[in-house]
Amino acid sequence: MIDYQKILSPTVGSIKPSGIRRFFDITETMQDVISLGVGEPDFPTPWEIRKAGILSLESGHTRYTSNRGLETLRREICSYQKRKYGLSYRPESEVLVTVGGSEAIDACIRAVVTPGDEVIIPQPSYVCYEPLVTLAGGVPVIIETKAENDFKVTPEELLDALSPRTKALILPYPCNPTGAIMEKRDLEALAAILRERNVLVLSDEIYAELTFSDEPHVSIASIEGMQERTVVINGFSKTFSMTGWRLGYACGPAPILEQITKIHQYAIMCAPTTAQHAAVEALRHGDDAVATMREEYDMRRRLIVAGFNRIGLSCREPKGAFYAFPCIRSTGLSDEEFCEKLLYAERVAVVPGSAFGRGGDGFVRASYCYSTEHILEAIRRIERFLKTLK
Repeated sequence: MIDYQKILSPTVGSIKPSGIRRFFDITETMQDVISLGVGEPDFPTPWEIRKAGILSLESGHTRYTSNRGLETLRREICSYQKRKYGLSYRPESEVLVTVGGSEAIDACIRAVVTPGDEVIIPQPSYVCYEPLVTLAGGVPVIIETKAENDFKVTPEELLDALSPRTKALILPYPCNPTGAIMEKRDLEALAAILRERNVLVLSDEIYAELTFSDEPHVSIASIEGMQERTVVINGFSKTFSMTGWRLGYACGPAPILEQITKIHQYAIMCAPTTAQHAAVEALRHGDDAVATMREEYDMRRRLIVAGFNRIGLSCREPKGAFYAFPCIRSTGLSDEEFCEKLLYAERVAVVPGSAFGRGGDGFVRASYCYSTEHILEAIRRIERFLKTLK
């Protein structure tokens, strides 16, 4: 009989499954569940973008593209990054189109991390960073960001985390799950430290267009001296409501992108052709649709934050992405207990904050990419649940 334990990688075996998926799996077995768990836009992909994808199929564009992606798309990505964030990239050597932002993150980490290298990861943050560093043989160094700092990385925290073995810093802002952002002055303080060191920044900016502060999103790559040491990750899933199209991209220094492209070349070949044609339309003509969706998210954001604070769950104002991150410590329950009891008692699904790292203990993530009726009903049920705990 085959011994699978001797065949399977112990590194992979040591990684825990996503803490988000456990609650989704339970939810799928239940009826009448109001879910605030999924981080996916509830808008369909705007029609003109869908139409461009359909036209590409009707026109027979069903073959591989170049490994780096359609030249037209790479040029549009460069144009977009320039007009939105003031960043200049060369489409022939500094842009790679990937299968979602997730592939870009994975390939970037694998391109730079060797066994024993340290990678600094602020948490709470998206669940993929720490496992991907581990899979590459790296050592995750966690910064537990704090609510009193609006879940930002402070210069003091960065200095404490840096060591001679630090290879990279991951900056996940706007942040899933906290909704935190880093403003220009925050980034400048980090840049002053990083410019003196040989450390790469992986800046995950997938929620860049979903920023609700007075200051629009600022990329750390736009800070003086930082573009040469930053790989910017972005994509189409959140901004253009194109999650199922699976399309993202990486922009960065040519020597880094050359190595990331090799990994992409052997593992993936190229991103989906149909999605690439649709993405060209998104970048050229999608601004109005994005503005409409952002305005709706902003209204829902204010609604859900007011709702949580009204029923006694302290919730800071999220200034980016589409998540609220209320504190549930006043209930006396752990975040895991709170989510499980709430799900079974009132059929409301939220995600434990600890699924996003130790800094999320005592919080839950609630997505507001749902209708106002959906959000209001969820708040009513949570309020009813809280009354049973008194």
